[in-house]
Amino acid sequence: MPVSGIISALVVGLIIGALGRLVLPGKQNIPIWLTILVGIVAAILGTVIANALGVGDTRGIDWIEVVIQIALAAGGVSLAGGMYGRKRTH
Repeated sequence: MPVSGIISALVVGLIIGALGRLVLPGKQNIPIWLTILVGIVAAILGTVIANALGVGDTRGIDWIEVVIQIALAAGGVSLAGGMYGRKRTH
């Protein structure tokens, strides 16, 4: 994978992850690297799901695909926040 592809994945992951955090109420106590990771995974899965539904390649902006990606990111951020933010007691 070229460096430009890695940078693109990081930027898209940051944007999708940030939008996922934005739609959730309250504050999520997860680091930015985890937000980016969730965003990258959500972007990839959202594209796969949109293509499977036949809405991944339309004229103009693929709004349905973007909505799917943001919904997946919101779910991922919520899940990550619940798992990462837990206090560890023994």
